[in-house]
Amino acid sequence: MQATSKTILAFALAAIALPFGTQAQSFKSASDQASSDLSSSLAELTSTREKIAEQKIPLLREVSALEDEVRQKGEELSRLRRLRDNSDLGLNRLKDQVQATKAQNEYAAGLFDEFVRSFETRIDYSERQLYTASAEEAKLALEDSNMSQVERFNKQIDVIGVALDRLEKLVGGYSFEGKALVPSGDIEDGTFATFGPVVFYASKQSDVVGLAVTKLNAAEAAVAIPGEGFGPGIRQFVETGEGTVPADATLGKALKIEEGNDSIAEHLAKGGSVGYVILGLGAVCLLLGLLKVFEITSFKTPAPEKVQKVIGHFEDGDFANAKTAASGIGGAGGDLVLTGLEYADERRGTLEEILYEKILAVRPKLERFLPFIALTAAAAPLLGLLGTVTGMIKTFNLITIFGTGDAKSLSSGISEALVTTELGLVVAIPALILHGLLSRMSKQKLGEMEQTAIGFINGVIAARSKNSHDNA
Repeated sequence: MQATSKTILAFALAAIALPFGTQAQSFKSASDQASSDLSSSLAELTSTREKIAEQKIPLLREVSALEDEVRQKGEELSRLRRLRDNSDLGLNRLKDQVQATKAQNEYAAGLFDEFVRSFETRIDYSERQLYTASAEEAKLALEDSNMSQVERFNKQIDVIGVALDRLEKLVGGYSFEGKALVPSGDIEDGTFATFGPVVFYASKQSDVVGLAVTKLNAAEAAVAIPGEGFGPGIRQFVETGEGTVPADATLGKALKIEEGNDSIAEHLAKGGSVGYVILGLGAVCLLLGLLKVFEITSFKTPAPEKVQKVIGHFEDGDFANAKTAASGIGGAGGDLVLTGLEYADERRGTLEEILYEKILAVRPKLERFLPFIALTAAAAPLLGLLGTVTGMIKTFNLITIFGTGDAKSLSSGISEALVTTELGLVVAIPALILHGLLSRMSKQKLGEMEQTAIGFINGVIAARSKNSHDNA
């Protein structure tokens, strides 16, 4: 502090001396003045230090209090931030829980929806009359957009409850009243009794007893008769719960396979209208084919020895016997030889043209109806393809109406698509083979006619040359 005071004093003296140096003031007056200023400055400095000392402690206390307050505020801010972070974390956790709960609800809703849609396919066809009402209500709830999820769940849970009750009943078997389609085609009231996977039926209106099975396009379960010897045992079992019943190791599959073996008429009926058109076309083709076989096989061509006999008479100049021998040949071949005898004196070219004209007159008869058989062979597969397309259109229409849950409702359209294709090939392949055979046979007959004509011409020309040489 003293060094600083001295420095200040020196600068003060220099500052004082500089402006007054020009005025020739004495160093003493400047020194006195500086001392006076220094004393006043020191006094002022001392006073200031005392004031600072007086105010320092309160200020330090105030600063300390403010620092404590700042620290408390910082701690409060940290606590609030932790609370905020905790609340954000809790909110995010709640959001995650909500999303997880929604996902679980959607998953459960999907399972419920699938169970409701497939419930009727899981039970025996005869039991649908017991559970259809609950299942239909649940299905309607699925399609009702105004119904809440809770109400929809309640409808679906009712179906699940019905299914659980059914499972409990199946443990010991149970019986119920209902309707069934008997073999005569009537729907009769009766009693059903379940025993494992098999459902037995006994009619109350007649003596019909048997197994309850599913029949295509039937509104009620159908009754299959396992045999006359099982009737009393089945009725006793249905009425009393005890009796002798038939056992099927295939769990009904053998009976379904047996029922699935359609008769020929039933199989053909699956082809629909297109199938009947194909069958009609095939029947006409078959009739024409048989007609052509009879027509071609009955077409007689002259044997070479008979033609040679005619030529021999002609060579001998015996025209009467030659015509008689030619008339004995018969058919188109005899007509050909007779025509050749009539124009035997003509030139070779003219005789060839005349006989070729007779051959051309025979060709239409041999080849008639063959184009229709060829057309049948080409058109039958196209008709089968048409039936396939119409059957698939029918199948897609049924999918639009009934969905894909029940494959039995789609079998009619698929059967029509496949059966028509089958019928088209069944008609086309034999028609193609038949056309090839008949064409070959007709060409063979025409070839024999041409061979006869050429042999006759050559024989006549040779006979004419011989007679001319003998006359000469």
